[in-house]
Amino acid sequence: MLSDDVVIAQELPIDAPLTPIEVGTDAGAPAAESLVNNDVPAARPGIFRRVGRGIYRATTWCFGVLSLVLALAVISWVPILQFASLGYLLEVCGRVARTGRLRDGWVGIDQGARMGGIAFGLALLLAPLVMLRMFARSARLIDTGGSRDALLTWLLVAMAVLGVIHFLSAMWRGGRVRNFLWPAPIRTLRIIREVLSHPLATYRTARDTTCAFLESLRLPYYLWLGARGALGGIIWLFIPVTILVLGRKLPALGVLGGILFGIVLLYLPFVQARFAAENRFGAMFEIRRTRRLFVRAPVMFVLALLLTLALAIPLYLTKVEMIPADAAWLACLVFVVFNWPARFITGWALARAARREHPRNFFIRQLARVGMLPIVAAYTLIVYLTQFTSWYGVVSIYAQHPFLVPVPFLAFEY
Repeated sequence: MLSDDVVIAQELPIDAPLTPIEVGTDAGAPAAESLVNNDVPAARPGIFRRVGRGIYRATTWCFGVLSLVLALAVISWVPILQFASLGYLLEVCGRVARTGRLRDGWVGIDQGARMGGIAFGLALLLAPLVMLRMFARSARLIDTGGSRDALLTWLLVAMAVLGVIHFLSAMWRGGRVRNFLWPAPIRTLRIIREVLSHPLATYRTARDTTCAFLESLRLPYYLWLGARGALGGIIWLFIPVTILVLGRKLPALGVLGGILFGIVLLYLPFVQARFAAENRFGAMFEIRRTRRLFVRAPVMFVLALLLTLALAIPLYLTKVEMIPADAAWLACLVFVVFNWPARFITGWALARAARREHPRNFFIRQLARVGMLPIVAAYTLIVYLTQFTSWYGVVSIYAQHPFLVPVPFLAFEY
């Protein structure tokens, strides 16, 4: 249990600069010379335009969050890429821990909105083509080689060509939802003329833009971060979970495994968050420093632990029956939705503790320690009972989705 009241003077280095490259301005640099007459004030947009821009930004942000959640759920379903999903959630926790601001945890929202716009636009273009293809196939079966068959075939080819042109034009104009909804024929003709006039320069521009966008996704970084985070979680959990599993035949071992598992739960969410904040694997096993942080923000630590374990319980309900392969990503969606808030609060708890120099009141610390015990005891009991309700039996106890890769399934029904 977190019981070290000793406080060190050195602050936890979780306020280091963010790992991603951030583009900003130098506060000490001289302002650039303005080419506009400063005596003439810029016209302020009207109230309706400002409201419209605000609604547009809010809608785009919500669409980006929704797209990002769906993307994380999909890659959580794919082997190996599962580590990228865990790595992203760890990065969210690490950023909040380093900066102490919840808004910094919204990572990659712009990229999510762009990917969601591309997926939406592609689905929008494919829907009429799929319907027309069904009509063309029916016409070929009924009137093979007839006028209707030929008409629908040529119409399908023409729509496919126009669809490809519109898709490439929308991608060239930004790949947002509005680019797919509005064909912009004049702009498309200009793009075609530019492509035909300077094909090599156009290819280089498209290549550089695509590579820059793919690099902004930082997939290798998230894969590496998630793989190390999962490895650290396995090291923490393997022995207690194994003893807990053996307790099915030896009750004494079950009690010992439950106690060890509860102790691990007291530390693992926070050492994993510190690893994400510092991007240092050794932080995963620094127990004393985590205990010193606890005494500075005990209430926040209790709240983070409660939220982490409580939001992990709903996914155990999806283990009762074997889930078909084509619906498994829905369970991954549940994981992302319920795990995301816990990462925010855990990072915030570490940030609050790092900003304080002195421990909290002695009675508050003791109440927090006592309050942690029923939380971990209830979660341990639920985890132990899942071996009798889960489709995969005792093996499912090893799939601790709050700390490991998000997919708690060992097989799918095909």
